[in-house]
Amino acid sequence: MTTPLPARRRRVAPALTYLSLILTSLVVLIPLVVVFLTSLKTSEEVADGGALSLPGDWLNFDNYVTAFNDGKMLSAFGNTAVILLFSITGTVVIGSMTAYAIDRFDFRAKKPIMALFLIATLVPGVTTQVATFQVVNSFGLFNSLWAPILLYMGTDIVSIYIFLQFIRGIPVSLDEAARLDGANSFTIYWKIILPLLKPAVATVVIIKGITVYNDFYIPFLYMPSEDLGTISTALFRFKGPFGAHWENISAGAILVIAPTLLVFLFLQRYIYNGFAQGATK
Repeated sequence: MTTPLPARRRRVAPALTYLSLILTSLVVLIPLVVVFLTSLKTSEEVADGGALSLPGDWLNFDNYVTAFNDGKMLSAFGNTAVILLFSITGTVVIGSMTAYAIDRFDFRAKKPIMALFLIATLVPGVTTQVATFQVVNSFGLFNSLWAPILLYMGTDIVSIYIFLQFIRGIPVSLDEAARLDGANSFTIYWKIILPLLKPAVATVVIIKGITVYNDFYIPFLYMPSEDLGTISTALFRFKGPFGAHWENISAGAILVIAPTLLVFLFLQRYIYNGFAQGATK
């Protein structure tokens, strides 16, 4: 007696699901394993061995010391922290205030502004870099920390939409009650709207922080000085004209990955909860 077709499908579907999850995990984990193994190898082992070959000494941390000292990782972490602090703070303030103005106020250019936001998300950032570079250079911000800070603060349309979804779920009656008590628009935003946006703020901080932390293009283009290197551009110092020191680059990559991995593991539920709450607002 043959098994009915629906029963076969019920058996095949979970198997395909687990198979796809396993394959996806391997695609993500294998490069990380290769980087970790390479970070523990000597230059001779990297040249003679394969990508997945094991290091001769599992306690060889010389590459990490080299990456940290020669790559000026401490200074790079400091520059990255300054950029993160100002960029995230500016993004939260500008994004939440923009979303508040769009949702709570009626003005003639409201629909065109929303349309321009949508169009801006469709324009690749690389296509506007020539004009952006000229503007940044004309303000005298080239080769300074303020160049990436201002660019990160002013080019985040996603945060505006995240805040907008949450603000639409806040009753307008709270605004009206505050106005009866004599509160102005800024007071309503600062004391009522912003405190209720904590889930959205957490979501934007995590997403924006990871984006800024991992970005290479903007710091490399606008801050060529070695003293202004970030953790992403610091790794580029190990690539010379005659080749790359992959063991040092791998060690530096592990140093860069570790903080973001720990932050994501501790705060991932805020990311998922923030998106889920924003989608149901």
